[in-house]
Amino acid sequence: MDTQAVAAEFAALCRAGQFEEAGERFWAEDIVSIEPMPGEMAVLRGRAAVQGKGEWWYANHEIHGTETHGPYVNGDQFALRFHLDVTQKASGQRMQMEEIALYTVRGGKVVEERFLFRMG
Repeated sequence: MDTQAVAAEFAALCRAGQFEEAGERFWAEDIVSIEPMPGEMAVLRGRAAVQGKGEWWYANHEIHGTETHGPYVNGDQFALRFHLDVTQKASGQRMQMEEIALYTVRGGKVVEERFLFRMG
């Protein structure tokens, strides 16, 4: 499966709210996930670690809505733009976030995901 096909299917799953399914289907076993923050979840390696990050996210945030735009493809990479409306469960703070996710594809699998975000 080429990058264009992976990008199209990954984006379709995200638009349908099936983020976990997108990861299950397309993450490589040795995926690297890079977040724009310090701490233990800044860089995660391996499918189990990235799945754990997702579990943490859903356990700690109430999701009111999401939008997925893209994909935008170039060579072995594609980007998606997300708009997220979430409330942090611990603080009760509701946030509107925009995030760009840049994915690198090799052998039909996502080997790296890199996130860039803006809160506002």
